[in-house]
Amino acid sequence: MAERDPGIYDRLAPVAEREWDKGAGLDALLKGAREPFVLRGLVSDWPLVDAGKRSARAARRYLLDHARERPFKVSIGPPGHDGRLFYDAEMEMNFRIGTGKLADIFSGIDTAEERGENRTVYLASIDIPSHFDGLDEANRVDLGDRDPMKSIWIGTRTKIAAHNDFPDNLACCAVGRRRFTLFPPSAFRNLYLGPIDNTPAGRVVSMVDFDAPDLAAHPRFVDAMAEARTVLLEPGDAIFIPSMWWHHVEGLEAFNVLVNYWWRRTPAWLGQPQAALNHAILAIRDLPPEDKAIWREQFDHYVFDNDASITDHIPETARSILAPLTSETAGRLRAFLLRALSK
Repeated sequence: MAERDPGIYDRLAPVAEREWDKGAGLDALLKGAREPFVLRGLVSDWPLVDAGKRSARAARRYLLDHARERPFKVSIGPPGHDGRLFYDAEMEMNFRIGTGKLADIFSGIDTAEERGENRTVYLASIDIPSHFDGLDEANRVDLGDRDPMKSIWIGTRTKIAAHNDFPDNLACCAVGRRRFTLFPPSAFRNLYLGPIDNTPAGRVVSMVDFDAPDLAAHPRFVDAMAEARTVLLEPGDAIFIPSMWWHHVEGLEAFNVLVNYWWRRTPAWLGQPQAALNHAILAIRDLPPEDKAIWREQFDHYVFDNDASITDHIPETARSILAPLTSETAGRLRAFLLRALSK
């Protein structure tokens, strides 16, 4: 692994740590939170954490005891891969994706360990309920009335480029240690983001190599690092990452497992903002400047300002999608968009 530039990384601020209890205290901490924080020992009583503390193989056996007989999607790096799941020189992925039984994937990790080989093997965002029986019930966090998506991330030493997610995220370090480097949503201009439609895992990522940043090519990265926060999680620790916060994630041991919970603050039927951004690139970005200025005002009027003056002059029963959306009106709007996009 390349040596980091201590002039940049040694000055990073830590992620704040919060006190918690396993009753209503956790719900109160999460409600309305817009800053990241760490919860030490939140899941230290998980059987999965206990198995990992015994050994990496014990953790793998524990997972296999709960795994369903179905294919698991896995990313595999070529020989000599450094664990950074990223682009190659041609902007293709520097890893291949396949599927296999979890037992076979773990057998390959066992063999590599026995031979002292460094292999990059990464099972990313595996849906827990559909791939495991009883794993969630035995290793869980009480999130109150939230209905999260529950995912598990399993792999060897890996480095995942800085990216963000729309849902809020509670990430629990179960096996191995993980380092998170976080940036506020406003830092995106200084992270030198890559393509939107060609990404390692579906989200746009920073093009900066955090182990060896090229400050000649990415000079504003220094400004991003001035806002960065970092934390090293031990098994049993958890971190809350608010919606749209950028995070660079490293699995630091030969075998690592993370369990995370994603949930939205708004109903799922409101749709994905990223889809609106993609459509705006298609329909607006390449218009003449004078036309773009008109549409900027329209967006401010209907979307970003969205005050009462927009609808006060329209009978309340006739405001349709200009009124606060419901699941019914959102469904009609989605159907309208699908028809328009299919033409």
